[in-house]
Amino acid sequence: MTTALADIEAFRTLLQEELGLLVEAEDLDRPLDDFADWDSVLLLRLVTVVETLLGGRVPVVDLLETRTFRQMYEVVVR
Repeated sequence: MTTALADIEAFRTLLQEELGLLVEAEDLDRPLDDFADWDSVLLLRLVTVVETLLGGRVPVVDLLETRTFRQMYEVVVR
């Protein structure tokens, strides 16, 4: 596992550095709909970044069912 996905804090940093999303620790369990800048383009960008880091595929269908960034992280690292 890459250090960029080593834990939820590293994932939060990745969201900020790679997607330009300011996500505080307390925001990880907020609904994605609360983030005005979050959209399908950013989701695809996240998938691309994570797949590059992992060197493999990410289950996009499972990501589409997530409602928070913490849930996304859990899908990515399982």
